[in-house]
Amino acid sequence: MSRNIMFTIPDDPEQSTYRWIIVAAKRARQLQGGARPFLPTTSKKATMIAMEEVRRGLVKYDDPSLAIALEQPEE
Repeated sequence: MSRNIMFTIPDDPEQSTYRWIIVAAKRARQLQGGARPFLPTTSKKATMIAMEEVRRGLVKYDDPSLAIALEQPEE
């Protein structure tokens, strides 16, 4: 039984910089594709908007490897 678990970067137990960069890059691609920003902004750069959204914990992401690890019973 697989369940989707959504995370935000500030709630990330590892506080991974790599993960933050990947999530921000994917969000920047969404913004470039026409998605609306979560924050009011005067910036025209999708990368700057995405980094701020991720920093504030507004962008949720799904990590299937963490979901599988959380589902496995401990021995």
